Amino acid sequence: MNTLKAEKRSMDVKAKKLRREGFVTGNVFGREMEGSLPVKMQKSDVERLLKTDHKGSQIMLNVDGKDYDVLIKEIQYNSMAARVDEIDFQALVSDEKVNSVAEVILENHDKVAEGVVQLLVSEIPYKAYPADLVDSVKIDVGQMHVGDSVKVKELEIAKNSRIEIAEDPEAAVVVVSAVHNTVPAEETEETEEEA
Repeated sequence: MNTLKAEKRSMDVKAKKLRREGFVTGNVFGREMEGSLPVKMQKSDVERLLKTDHKGSQIMLNVDGKDYDVLIKEIQYNSMAARVDEIDFQALVSDEKVNSVAEVILENHDKVAEGVVQLLVSEIPYKAYPADLVDSVKIDVGQMHVGDSVKVKELEIAKNSRIEIAEDPEAAVVVVSAVHNTVPAEETEETEEEA
């Protein structure tokens, strides 16, 4: 589990000013916390963390020397400035189920000989205790053929009795479709006229 260092943030300083100074702002909230805890993190630390972790990841957040077992709940990305502006964390309690998402990762994509692999569901929403949290779901598509699909109920995460899936079990997560390289009828007629 990765650790991210943070400092308690004074609400006297505006978030815009902190971002200009190289910080990412955020909040920590949880059942056993009074209100939320405003924090600020170094932008470089956040960027390093987000190379391996994402929304739904469980990490250790160290706020001024105190460790919090947290879930990354929300990431606000500013696409105009190409940076993360804010991250919200949920402090985990061992006996409380939390809502989270597991990212779907396709493996051996390049081994599919025919057809096009289509990812229809990129995140699986679920509810679980902190000990059962899942970061990602890997699907090996290397042996799939045209017409094959993988449904939510076939995933490892759905077979875990301690995890409540919040997605239709019959929903297709990934399918392999035939490639249709058809030329529109108008183009065909024009070509014949030119000839």
